[in-house]
Amino acid sequence: MTDEIRRVVAQHGRLSVPMSQVADDDDLYFAGMTSHASVSMLIALEEAFGLEFPEEMLRQSTFQSVNSIAAALDVLIEDKKAAELGPRT
Repeated sequence: MTDEIRRVVAQHGRLSVPMSQVADDDDLYFAGMTSHASVSMLIALEEAFGLEFPEEMLRQSTFQSVNSIAAALDVLIEDKKAAELGPRT
């Protein structure tokens, strides 16, 4: 998952440094990403992973690093799996 996140960030994050110089826990905003670029990246992430970020996740902290994006996606993927399985009896 991290490789795909890094690919999306590299294409849509408009960082001022090459993605190869950004560690997974580095602050993407400090690396040059603007709020406008984060919206573009959000849309690309939703398309890449077939998920939708709920309103409560639409915070700067969610998209601050590759690791924070991965953590948010982990939650969304688990929620999607649980919804597909339906209620447990």
